[in-house]
Amino acid sequence: MPLYLLAILALVQGITEFLPISSSGHLDLTWIAFHGAGVVPAEIDPRRELVLDVAVHVGTLGAVCLYYWRDLLAMLTGLARAVIGRRDPGAKLALLVVLATLPVVVVGWLVKDWLPLLKGNLELIGWTTLGFGLLLWLADRIGMTVRRMEHLRFSDALVLGLAQTLALIPGTSRSGITMTAGRLLGMERSDAARISLLMSIPTIAAAGLLAGVEMEKMGSATLSSDAMLAGGLAFGSALVAIAVMMAWLRRASFLPFVIYRVIVGGGILYLVYSGTLASWGWDAGL
Repeated sequence: MPLYLLAILALVQGITEFLPISSSGHLDLTWIAFHGAGVVPAEIDPRRELVLDVAVHVGTLGAVCLYYWRDLLAMLTGLARAVIGRRDPGAKLALLVVLATLPVVVVGWLVKDWLPLLKGNLELIGWTTLGFGLLLWLADRIGMTVRRMEHLRFSDALVLGLAQTLALIPGTSRSGITMTAGRLLGMERSDAARISLLMSIPTIAAAGLLAGVEMEKMGSATLSSDAMLAGGLAFGSALVAIAVMMAWLRRASFLPFVIYRVIVGGGILYLVYSGTLASWGWDAGL
């Protein structure tokens, strides 16, 4: 693919992956715009799109691992100490992340055959972007700010994990719905974001592993180099986005992200229901 298209994909993914605004929805919108504008060949193998999507996700995985390397190190050393019978907060955090990941693994496996049918559905993306954005606003308004990471129980991790399964629906936002759940559990904003980002690590890693298997089957050197370039660009943009978001949430609310989601979701629904997209010859996925 042309370099500028790879750069756009990488920037979209890197900036939106950890912000509560839905990276999958933005990636779907980006591909729809590419196809609608005719800048992507119609005959492109859909599997290439999938692998490039996951490649930029892997780039963001590297960013979150670098940003939270202290937490990752604490989890690994904590598990090692737990093996020899020592209690350690790092081991508890690791178990919380694992427990919060299990629901999306199970549900994702059960519905894997239906998920491709939802991809690229603009009407669905519009409603989920708008609806879950308003839910984030409500949770941020009514949620107390009295709990930190060390206060999380295993039952809380299960709640966060069940919330994360909703992110299988395009436009929901994995980070957005888990931060929403965290705020409803009374977590401080920065801590809700922190556990959300840590939960992303095993989820994205699993998706990256599947993409690696797919790339091996396709045996495309060009695709591999494209994926590596896109992943590298996504890494840099994601690292900046994480730092900016965490700095913001330490002193302010989720309101800017909610406003953005309302504007984008409302705009998508207007384009769909007004027939504007149809007049452009674009498929809204209805």
